Amino acid sequence: MSFFGLDCFLKTEGAELERKLRANDREYNRSFKYATNAIKTSKYNFFTFLPLNLFEQFQRIANAYFLVLLVLQLIPEISSLSWFTTVVPLALVLTVTAAKDATDDINRHRSDNQVNNRKVEVLIDRKLRSEKWMDVQVGDIIKLENNQFVTADLLLLSSSEPLNLVYIETAELDGETNLKVKQALPVTGDLGDDIEKLADFNGKNQRWCIYSITSTLELFALILQIFGSLVFMCTILAIGNYIWEVKNGSNFTVFLQREDSAGFSAFLTFWSYIIILNTVVPISLYVSVEIIRLGNSFYIDWDRKMYYSRSDTPAEARTTTLNEELGQIKYVFSDKTGTLTQNIMIFNKCSINGKSYGDVYDYTGQRLDISEHKDPVDFSFNALADPRFVFYDHTLVEAVKLENPEVHAFFRLLALCHTVMAEEKKEGELHYQAQSPDEGALVTAARNFGFVFRSRTPDSISIVEMGNQRSYELLAILDFNNVRKRMSVIVRSPEGKLSLYCKGADTIIYERLHQSCSKLMDVTTDHLNEFAGEGLRTLALAYKDLDEEYFSRWRERHHEASTSLEDKESKLDELYEEIEKDLLLLGATAIEDKLQDGVPQTIEQLAKADIKIWVLTGDKQETAENIGYSCNLLREEMKDVFVVLGHSPEDVRQELRNAQNAMKPDGAANSLLLTEEKSENLLKDEEANGEYGLVINGHSLAYALESSMELDFLRTACLCKAVICCRVTPLQKAQVVELVKKYKKAVTLAIGDGANDVSMIKAAHIGVGISGQEGMQAVLSSDYSFAQFRFLQRLLLVHGRWSYLRMCKFLRYFFYKNFTFTFVHFWFAFFCGFSAQTVYDEWFITLYNLMYTALPVLGMSLFDQDVNDVWSFQHPQLYIPGQLNLYFSKTAFFKCAVHSCYSSLVLFFIPYAALQDTVRGDGKDVADYQSFALLTQTCLLFAVSIQLGLEMSYWTAVNTFFVLGSLAMYFAVTFTMYSNGMFLIFPSAFPFIGSARNSLNQPNVWLTIILTSILCVLPVVTCRFLLIQLCPTINDKVMFKVRQAKATPPPPPRRSRIRRTSSRRSGYAFSHAQGYGDLVTSGRFLRRPAVPRASGFPQVGRAATGFSPMGRSAGYSPTGRPQNLKVPDVEVTSLQMYRTFSDGAP
Repeated sequence: MSFFGLDCFLKTEGAELERKLRANDREYNRSFKYATNAIKTSKYNFFTFLPLNLFEQFQRIANAYFLVLLVLQLIPEISSLSWFTTVVPLALVLTVTAAKDATDDINRHRSDNQVNNRKVEVLIDRKLRSEKWMDVQVGDIIKLENNQFVTADLLLLSSSEPLNLVYIETAELDGETNLKVKQALPVTGDLGDDIEKLADFNGKNQRWCIYSITSTLELFALILQIFGSLVFMCTILAIGNYIWEVKNGSNFTVFLQREDSAGFSAFLTFWSYIIILNTVVPISLYVSVEIIRLGNSFYIDWDRKMYYSRSDTPAEARTTTLNEELGQIKYVFSDKTGTLTQNIMIFNKCSINGKSYGDVYDYTGQRLDISEHKDPVDFSFNALADPRFVFYDHTLVEAVKLENPEVHAFFRLLALCHTVMAEEKKEGELHYQAQSPDEGALVTAARNFGFVFRSRTPDSISIVEMGNQRSYELLAILDFNNVRKRMSVIVRSPEGKLSLYCKGADTIIYERLHQSCSKLMDVTTDHLNEFAGEGLRTLALAYKDLDEEYFSRWRERHHEASTSLEDKESKLDELYEEIEKDLLLLGATAIEDKLQDGVPQTIEQLAKADIKIWVLTGDKQETAENIGYSCNLLREEMKDVFVVLGHSPEDVRQELRNAQNAMKPDGAANSLLLTEEKSENLLKDEEANGEYGLVINGHSLAYALESSMELDFLRTACLCKAVICCRVTPLQKAQVVELVKKYKKAVTLAIGDGANDVSMIKAAHIGVGISGQEGMQAVLSSDYSFAQFRFLQRLLLVHGRWSYLRMCKFLRYFFYKNFTFTFVHFWFAFFCGFSAQTVYDEWFITLYNLMYTALPVLGMSLFDQDVNDVWSFQHPQLYIPGQLNLYFSKTAFFKCAVHSCYSSLVLFFIPYAALQDTVRGDGKDVADYQSFALLTQTCLLFAVSIQLGLEMSYWTAVNTFFVLGSLAMYFAVTFTMYSNGMFLIFPSAFPFIGSARNSLNQPNVWLTIILTSILCVLPVVTCRFLLIQLCPTINDKVMFKVRQAKATPPPPPRRSRIRRTSSRRSGYAFSHAQGYGDLVTSGRFLRRPAVPRASGFPQVGRAATGFSPMGRSAGYSPTGRPQNLKVPDVEVTSLQMYRTFSDGAP
């Protein structure tokens, strides 16, 4: 295929901007400085990384805040702490963040290079040369081979296919793997692949217009509140300093001479305490959060249970800032095609003349699960069979071999009534190019059962019927559209018989059947209900013989209507309705739109976790409903499934109100108050009187999303357990997500696989891309990616829940240990004259968050888990507390602050009282400031370490090492820093000489440490015991079960396949575009007529047909029943069958 890209004319207000270019003329096109075709998503290069990254980091308020603190510490009048207490943590923060940003940008560079360095053949200097896509320029002519990526917008010049058609897979745009048909312009179709003609082409005489080869807030709010508390505490202490200076300050001026007024002293004290108490919002918090998020992201990347071996695709966390939000998801918005389904259609079952085929039975007549049956049908008798096609019911191939006339007519219809194109590059190797995968599956099924579609021309279809080549004259295609929901072909057999073959939605076909088919229709309806109950996509098949004289008159009127300039469509519809009546029913097909593995189980698990799933798809209603039932999104057990199909705002509003009244009769009046609720920007959660589903079409959704009706729609949808939006545009997908975000206090997740899902993915709080065969556009815009939808349950119920739980425990504990640390300073201020003197040694202040308590809390935040993954799947209700944000709410934060206040009182006053008027065993005094500071900080470290142990649910060797190692590190560093040697080297930096060895060898000091530790944790232990006994949470109950089990529980029992019947079935299964039939029957650009080929079937067996049963399935009957057994009380229609003759037969 040859493609050519051009810019278009852009119209702006008041002027028209013309973009000029020439094909095969790079020099001319370069003069306009059009954009290159290279992709760039990276932010930095080697030279710009350091300045740009530092500039970005200091734009963050937290970093700027600590930079201001550093400046304040350099002012001697207000600083009682050394500069290194802030510089060291700040430098560590900047370094870690820069390393993370560098890693992310390197990955972006790699992704860009992968796309930019793909190769393509470009016509340069009258020769095809291999070039990188990034080097392709405006006006280049390129040649694409089959299955090549297209990474630019192109204009088709010519193709190797008949009619200059090309079949394009747009999976990267819309996630659909069915092929889209494009056709070259007539003026360029004759260029073919002639290099000389293409090299001479410049495109100046044409006017084409295409697009070119050319051209985390809650935590932050909490930090602000904490900062406000810091200012409040500092204000209190400044006022205390003022009062103290006024009352007692004059008593010290004899030896502390100064001229400062009390007011100025209070002003300086305020800033001094801003520096001292800044640990209430420590800078190490941000470093720790980044490390925890990064570590939990690595767990997702390393999870082998989320690795898809078929495509060698691991899960990938493309961001490190949203892991904990994965544990709070309330709404999941999902695409259908390529996300829930594989977009692979499989011919699964069929009903022919009242007999159902597709199920497999054992010798006792019991139906077997297909997965347990290891003996598929042997198609070796058919040399043209597709080896990939698998079917297990041997009775159907027996009926074909025994020349059952109804079965032959059934597959003959499938081989003739379609718009598939056949390609046969080698003898016997057929490749079908179908615009919809449904049609491809049906034609492939007919091919394997002996009715092989071989080739077509605008006026003929060649098929091989049971080894004999036959050519049917194609007289008309009555094309598909969304209103007709059917398609028909009119053909003339080699014997001269005229027939109309029709396939379509069963409800549509049934309306056009002859009355003699009533009993057969009843039996087929039962089969259709059974097929639909299994989530299969169904079609009904029918035919009629035509009278030659009548058809001649009809054909003339058809020609007149098709050439009419007025009401062409309506005239054609009338003619189609006229001829498509009194049809004779042949049977029905059942195609499986194969779901991805584990989709029903995943949706069921997410529903148990109270996660609401909305499917937003561009597919038609019947298809989406079918998938909804097959994947457990919609269930027969639901009280009702509301379908909103209104074509006016009034109709849509009424349908929504009716649904609300049915789900919550006592809440009808509330709908009148929706406008008042809207001002509050929040829609409260409501419970319906049962389980319901909602299906709404795209045109109805357009009205529902209007500002006057959006709350009605949202309230109705939120009352339902499942919502399916059909025929929606990418913009509507994003609008639905934004609507939920606007009026519901909930975290949303969107998952898709194509570029049409990008807007939805970006609109949601969290975006997930499905990677693999369907393309990479959604992945590039997502926060997380993996290859299969089923991995979503592990992402949310395991990684998301653990990440949320760990982050909440981290924040609660981190604030506890730092509030406790800081509040001790606050109490000490009342005993030091509000002089901004610190309780602890400066080195302890510096190392408290960086060394003594950093690793234990990181160990808990990286390794802790309340239950393992198996228990998480068995009890998905464990996920619900995260949706309600129970583990770190305002209430939880208030409890943490109260606990810290209590602990700080214990940690200050118990050591203070213990040392007051106390002497050593040898009679020496120990009641000095340094001994008090050492005792207080030691008590603090023991108390927070024990509290950490109470917080952890899952002890590992790493956690144990971190906790014990940090305590050991504290004593090692303390004895080193308080040694004589350090004092002699740096006397001003290490003034606590000998304090450790003089204090920590006293029994009363250790008794004080034990007492304070017990008093700090006693309220926690008591409250937890009472809460578990009186009102246990779901976590408490499950953890109790785990302790009872004392071992990992066995995996969940295997779910048996539940068969169900349904009165609801798919109305239409194939989905090609309207108007394609006219394209097939047109003779434009046809360059290669069909070439007669050998049939590919062995010519043995019956004298009349040259065919006899052979292979493993010949004569095989698993039930031992006659194969031509008719269904009782069913009238056999008088089918006009064609016997198969050789092409040369008269």
